[in-house]
Amino acid sequence: MKTEQIATHIINWLSDYADTSGLKGFVVGVSGGIDSAVTSTLCARTGKPVMILNMPIYQAEDQVSRSAEHITRLEKAYDNVTGVEMELTPVFKQLQAGLPPDIQDDLTMANTRSRLRMLTLYAFASHHRMLVAGTGNRVEDFGVGFYTKYGDGGVDLSPIADLMKTEVYALGEYLDVSNDILSAPPTDGLWEDDRTDESQIGATYAELEWAMTHEAGGGTGEDTLEDRRKEVLNIYRKFNRANRHKMDPIPVCKIPDSLKTGS
Repeated sequence: MKTEQIATHIINWLSDYADTSGLKGFVVGVSGGIDSAVTSTLCARTGKPVMILNMPIYQAEDQVSRSAEHITRLEKAYDNVTGVEMELTPVFKQLQAGLPPDIQDDLTMANTRSRLRMLTLYAFASHHRMLVAGTGNRVEDFGVGFYTKYGDGGVDLSPIADLMKTEVYALGEYLDVSNDILSAPPTDGLWEDDRTDESQIGATYAELEWAMTHEAGGGTGEDTLEDRRKEVLNIYRKFNRANRHKMDPIPVCKIPDSLKTGS
């Protein structure tokens, strides 16, 4: 992996996209994890204005502090970066109070947190004429669909979505992302406990990358696989199938011309 060249390629792509769109820069939400740290650093390196939002909602303290420390590092290193602390817990509580109690299951409310953050990002982006930069990697965005539809999946552009998780880590090391973030277990930060991405999915990102590559190659030779790899394939396929509606374009009901023009 040509890490330096990939970083330069993404930075140039971001800059060109902003220029073409006629917008000023980028808004990025950070979570204390590697994906958002890498994305925000790449955006900062464009030299264009960047607003980085820390948006805790009943967040674990270590996640909040890692995000805050990352923002401080970028503000010191890049004059074009502005950090914003948005404590969204009171807003979420008000929203929750207005919803019927019988629809407030854990998953629904976790996704609602993500969608509230998306609304916040776009409020800043709209006012400042900026683009919302997504932080999803290839495994999450195109493999298992591990994101919230119209939450963290609601973005204007996706700078690292063609990189596997291990490649994002390599880019993070090159970009001098803090060791605290590099060593932190990946988590979506949508729960009040310390559950990680891998505990929710049932497989590590390295295993999911193998499964994604296996499927892309045609998925042959399964009879010879060891039991754990067969299990990982089943996990990957289950998520891929269940979350296909997130990854495919929105279906449009096409009306036959004969129905539009016929009497």
